Amino acid sequence: MNLPNTISLARLFSVPILVWLILTNHFNAAFWLFLAAGISDALDGFIAKHWKQSSKLGTYLDPLADKVLLMGVYITLGAIDQIPLWLAILVVFRDLLIIGGVLLLHVSKAEVKLRTLIISKLNTALQILLIIFVLAELTFQHALWDVKQVAIYLIALFTILSGGAYISSIFRDQISETGGATR
Repeated sequence: MNLPNTISLARLFSVPILVWLILTNHFNAAFWLFLAAGISDALDGFIAKHWKQSSKLGTYLDPLADKVLLMGVYITLGAIDQIPLWLAILVVFRDLLIIGGVLLLHVSKAEVKLRTLIISKLNTALQILLIIFVLAELTFQHALWDVKQVAIYLIALFTILSGGAYISSIFRDQISETGGATR
């Protein structure tokens, strides 16, 4: 277990704590823990690339920790009415659809080449920013209503677009590998 994987694992284990902090109205601690989790995501990638500590485990663990973190916080913020429930459902559905598609192709013995798409990176950045805005609003009691509303609709749009782009990419790769035939 190398350092980037340990950092990703710590981020994964922070999710239940973060959910508990939000549900028990400890927004200040939740805000700082979420920021630390976000920084840890950048840090593990930096360490893996610059010190050549990439690993097969890390290629699964890092995105898993990111997905679980975002899904857990979105579900929680939706449950306490801090973001629209429809947005939480949309974000979670997109991630489950992508994970499910990859697992289905893996089980069918198809080679899965899931590349990170630019639109997905932008979507993730917007999702993280919304969480930061919401937790900052709850922590510092400073209304960010306009920013929050714009972010909500941008995230909905980019969630749909990035989900579609991933599904299209996965199936395009499968069609090209099978010579045009699908199973």
